[in-house]
Amino acid sequence: MQINENDKEFKPLIVAFCCNWCSYAGADLAGSSRLSYPANVKVIRVPCSCRVNPMFILRAFQRGADGVIIAGCHPGDCHYTSGNYFARRRMTLLFSMLDYMGIEKGRTRVEWISAAEGAKFSATMNEFVETIHNLGPNKKLEDLRCKE
Repeated sequence: MQINENDKEFKPLIVAFCCNWCSYAGADLAGSSRLSYPANVKVIRVPCSCRVNPMFILRAFQRGADGVIIAGCHPGDCHYTSGNYFARRRMTLLFSMLDYMGIEKGRTRVEWISAAEGAKFSATMNEFVETIHNLGPNKKLEDLRCKE
């Protein structure tokens, strides 16, 4: 039996870069509180949101991600003093570059989620997956070298 590609429902692949101290702990709290978020959200733990290199995001899109979200500590609550301020500045520049490259603004997002906000983590991920689902598959940064 052959499966038609049009019959498959689109399930977006989301890459979530979460800081170790707040957002990752918020994801852990969401899980232990049995709050659900889609399984197609792939969480990557980073020491701080400022450690997310813009190349990581470009590589995620190139490798097939439909959306990328960066989650860190609230401004002023960073365990590394001002790391999230650097992340916010860096991501603002990256988002303008992605816009120039033709990537829709809704495909990337920065959120501040503390360790006590498991419900916010779950709600944010569900909302982001819904947004990406409405945008459809990302086709801009596919690696064309591997295609036949």
